[in-house]
Amino acid sequence: MPPVITALAVAMLVIQLARDFLDPDMGIEILALFAFIPARYDPSLLADGVLPGGTAADAWTFVTYAFLHGSWTHVGLNLLWMLAFGSPVAKRFGPVRFLAFFAVAAAAGAGLHLISHEGEMVPMIGASAAVSGCMAAAIRFMFAAEGREAWRPDFLGASVEFPAPPLSVVMRDRRVISFVVVWFVINIAFGVMTATPDGSIAWEAHIGGFLVGLLLFPLFDPVSRHPDDRPLARSRRG
Repeated sequence: MPPVITALAVAMLVIQLARDFLDPDMGIEILALFAFIPARYDPSLLADGVLPGGTAADAWTFVTYAFLHGSWTHVGLNLLWMLAFGSPVAKRFGPVRFLAFFAVAAAAGAGLHLISHEGEMVPMIGASAAVSGCMAAAIRFMFAAEGREAWRPDFLGASVEFPAPPLSVVMRDRRVISFVVVWFVINIAFGVMTATPDGSIAWEAHIGGFLVGLLLFPLFDPVSRHPDDRPLARSRRG
């Protein structure tokens, strides 16, 4: 497991442990300060000072909500998926690029959640949007080494090193298409079926993170481009 994944996991676990020992009032203060609350961005609903943090919190909550979780089951599931899909992405990107990617995916999830839940006071927490971004980023390169390294014990390691094909090529792979379709169906279905007046799974945030991971992957990828993604030569010689 890459050290950056370990550090993120430890941070989330320590935060969850600390919240277990806090009194309820302090827990509410932490949510108000670090969770993503759509109503924070609607001045017609909230007067200045109702939510702490001011303008700075307006910015940092786009990312800090990803480090808060509702229960040990919630944080455990997110860490499990982050280990599975975040590890290869972290190995490929390196720690600095991965942390930037994690933050951008989390912010994209918060942004789509804000658009679809404008004015809501219900806080959104959890790393699912960032983890969804890792899932999408992983499928951009996980099959890239096929034909050279397929079925070897170090296949995953080879895919981390091999240049990723362009998105137009990736989205013609039936396995990728199946993964994307099933992922969207499961997320939307769970989001709709678990909806209650007190809250639901933030499936819109998952989609925001996933789309960013799929579309912005090349901006973070340090590996040289796939040959099919390079400009064609101006002339060819026989």
